[in-house]
Amino acid sequence: MPDVTFSTPLLHKNVTVYAVAGDTHTILAVAEANKIPIPHDCKDGECGSCLIEVTPLDDKTMGATLTEKEKAQLKSMGKITAEEISRAVVDDIPPKFRLACQYVVRDQDILVKFTGEPGGA
Repeated sequence: MPDVTFSTPLLHKNVTVYAVAGDTHTILAVAEANKIPIPHDCKDGECGSCLIEVTPLDDKTMGATLTEKEKAQLKSMGKITAEEISRAVVDDIPPKFRLACQYVVRDQDILVKFTGEPGGA
């Protein structure tokens, strides 16, 4: 089971929770289940309000699939380049900015940072 550590100015300290790898829950679903206040509006990758910055905390390299909605939204927000999209698709190297509603938890310990402001990471 991976550890997901949430870091935001909205919390008094970082909060680490256990997530079940492979259960297809998104970071947003894990956050909601643990009362972590990631801002969100649509939960569908359309608005970008749930922008997060993800940092691996172990040596595992776990690629994560970017949905087409996520690619388009991150690109429109200036948070991902065509090169980063290519690395994610071809080399399985995930970008650091993601949408919490689209990022599915993998078997990797991660740090999830967000500002608490919609669309801010």
